[in-house]
Amino acid sequence: MNNTDKSLALRNLTALVDFSNLINSSLDLNFILNNLLLTCLTKFQTSKALIAIADENGQLIVHAYKGIPKVEIDKFPKLYADTYYENNEFKNFAARNSFLIHRAFNSAAKTKGVILLGARLIKKDYSEDDIDFLDTLLNVGVTAIENSIIMRQLKQLNRALGAKVNQLSSLFDLSKEFSGILDIKKIGKVLVFSVIGQMLVAKYAVVTHYNGVLQLIENNFDETELKKVLQDVFIEEIKEPLNKDEIAEKFLSLRKLGAELIVPMKIKNITKGLILLGKRKNELGYTRSDVEFISSIGSLAIISIDNAMLFQETLEKERLEKDIEIARNIQKNLFPKTIPSFSNIKLSAYNSPARTVGGDYYDIIKLDEERLLVAIADVSGKGVPAALIMANLQAFLKSICKQEFFLPQATNVLNDLVSENTMMGNFITFFWAVFNNNTKELIYVNAGHNPPLLIRNGQITKLKKGGMILGFLPTSTPYLYEVVQMQTNDTLVLFTDGVTEAMNSQGQEFTDERLEELLKNVYVNNANEILESIKTELKKFTNNAEQSDDITCIVIKIQ
Repeated sequence: MNNTDKSLALRNLTALVDFSNLINSSLDLNFILNNLLLTCLTKFQTSKALIAIADENGQLIVHAYKGIPKVEIDKFPKLYADTYYENNEFKNFAARNSFLIHRAFNSAAKTKGVILLGARLIKKDYSEDDIDFLDTLLNVGVTAIENSIIMRQLKQLNRALGAKVNQLSSLFDLSKEFSGILDIKKIGKVLVFSVIGQMLVAKYAVVTHYNGVLQLIENNFDETELKKVLQDVFIEEIKEPLNKDEIAEKFLSLRKLGAELIVPMKIKNITKGLILLGKRKNELGYTRSDVEFISSIGSLAIISIDNAMLFQETLEKERLEKDIEIARNIQKNLFPKTIPSFSNIKLSAYNSPARTVGGDYYDIIKLDEERLLVAIADVSGKGVPAALIMANLQAFLKSICKQEFFLPQATNVLNDLVSENTMMGNFITFFWAVFNNNTKELIYVNAGHNPPLLIRNGQITKLKKGGMILGFLPTSTPYLYEVVQMQTNDTLVLFTDGVTEAMNSQGQEFTDERLEELLKNVYVNNANEILESIKTELKKFTNNAEQSDDITCIVIKIQ
């Protein structure tokens, strides 16, 4: 080797050592690439150069360049590190910008990037020694580049980890806050404020969907338009978050309204609500991490909303139960507290509603020293509606009794009053009778009720005379009546269909026949004993099955 070659080799070695020391003194990728670029420009005396680094997917991205217009950099083709040199677009780009040399730099047999150099200013071609020196530069630089990329990735991971830690901390604090709120509006505000604080969104809406009812908990979209659009959205079918492209494809009207992200709020994989978010103020898109965070907040919020709704339902149920308990006590007071005493008639009565309150009614009223009125009724339906109609019936009956109407005429008036004050479809089966203690005469009218059973010497007669049920239509045909001369030891049993239609666990009914057969065996007993026999037989037959209807029974025994 002559002195000139030795001198050149020494300069190259010195340059490599200086270059290595310089680029390894920093982990900044731009600093490393710019120094690599400047070293090449100086060493090879060229005016243009470009360095592209492979991203995590292997695509080459331009990171540093000199002597090339920005407009050409923007046209850099989509290339991948392992195959770029085979790509015609790359060849066209290199030719168009007068790049004569391209060299890949590798690490662990994997291409990390590529450098492109333009023509030399001294009008000489690149020699083999130049190419060898370039490869050596790249081999020295690739380690620094790789370390810089790894450090950048670590910083990104640390930032992501820090963001995750902050989000987890926020979620922990929010979980405690949500758990202490039972007001749905407050839950919505906490949800919105936490999302706005993290995502910096301008437009948002929180929508719940329970029992087919949509409710806007929080919203600053156009409310009229949003409600109109949501009518065509099957909320329960939205199981996964939707980005703006998916929204545009599936719910174009929502996208036009400004929604860029839809996150479902689910309980047991059933969508109970939606979080709708518009564009972020920082112009950034929603990352996967953002969506996961919003989904987590949504899950906390919808559980709290669900709990709040259950709490409200419980309170409402308690209020309703309290009201029904008051209604039950009021209804109990509507029934006779004591049974009037007459020398020739003894009575015993029983009432058991299927629910807390019922629609069966009976009354026993002393009209004067000689006459006693007995009434029994069954209002259609059960529960509170039937109980309200029953209360009206009792008020009408009490009022009519004071007017001293003849029983058939009184029934006409009673039917007209009930017809005027009940809705279509409500009706009352009704029976009443007036017993004269001195003559033992019984006058009665039956308005569509189960015919009371008169048992005399083991034979049963049914008291059917009367007319149509009360409340179905105003009176057009006067009610008929019948006078029955009662005799000593006669038994008269009045009952509602809750007795004969009482069911056992197999769905079988007690039946009129079973009641009549029972009465033939016990009619000789006193009124209390007969009533107890009926109650005992009913209990034995139903065998503690759930009571299907109100039960009322009155037993009258003639002395």
